[in-house]
Amino acid sequence: MAPVVELRGALPAGLAMGIPALPLYLLCVVCNLIPVPFIIVFIRRILGWMARRGGKLGKIAAFVERHAHKKLEIYRKYEMLGLFILVAIPLPGTGAWTGALIAGLRDLRLRYALPVIGAGVAAAGIIMLALSHGVAVIF
Repeated sequence: MAPVVELRGALPAGLAMGIPALPLYLLCVVCNLIPVPFIIVFIRRILGWMARRGGKLGKIAAFVERHAHKKLEIYRKYEMLGLFILVAIPLPGTGAWTGALIAGLRDLRLRYALPVIGAGVAAAGIIMLALSHGVAVIF
């Protein structure tokens, strides 16, 4: 799973390969959550290091921060519900990695952010399973 597609790409791909839905769902949710605590805890240090290095790394750090600050408006307006919605909506630029990025940049404590992000990932997985099964039934 990559930061852009996460479980939104892994679930439909796994279903297309004939993997049973429940084990696939559980695997995708768990694997999607593995990097979240590390992102929350270390993102500020990583982006700071990248910015100090300059060049392409500095540009990437600036891009990531700009992207996160755009998504930050959702969080500011709705706080934890906004974080859940941001993670749960299966669209590009949303998801667990973006939610963890925002949680890290907002200095949210891991014990508060992780359950909300986990619930959002679970909801996104259910949405993607429903959409994938619907598409499979249609075709």
